[in-house]
Amino acid sequence: MAENRLTREIETRDQAQRIKQWTPAQLLPDPLPEPGYGFRWIRTAIMGKVDPTNTSAKFREGWVPVKAEDHPEMQLYVDPQSRFKGNVEVGGLLLCKCPIEMIKQREAYYGRQASSQMEAVDNSFMKANDERMPLFSEKKSGVSFGRGSK
Repeated sequence: MAENRLTREIETRDQAQRIKQWTPAQLLPDPLPEPGYGFRWIRTAIMGKVDPTNTSAKFREGWVPVKAEDHPEMQLYVDPQSRFKGNVEVGGLLLCKCPIEMIKQREAYYGRQASSQMEAVDNSFMKANDERMPLFSEKKSGVSFGRGSK
């Protein structure tokens, strides 16, 4: 009975694969990952007007424009009208990269900023406490839909 079976070399998975489904194109394509770097789209223009303030701030933070030649999969997205020749720009957004260590430091910095602001708000709120009407800080939020309870 083993004579009716196909050999392993003849069997392929091509016949068992599903037909690829159509999906809408991404507005901003993702570059292939590069070890040690994170990517981000930086705004260079808004409503057709250049935004040098934003671009300059991001460059000072450590973001570096991605060269199209370093990422051949992104060659289609090079804007011929771009101020950043040879880089990847789509609709006023420039693809940039930054070392992951710098990204983590930035996230930690803004995390500390947010927690110190919350602490200041809590201190200001609790300062006005009166025994007759005690205040408490409950840091939960909820979402409800509809008319609520009847």
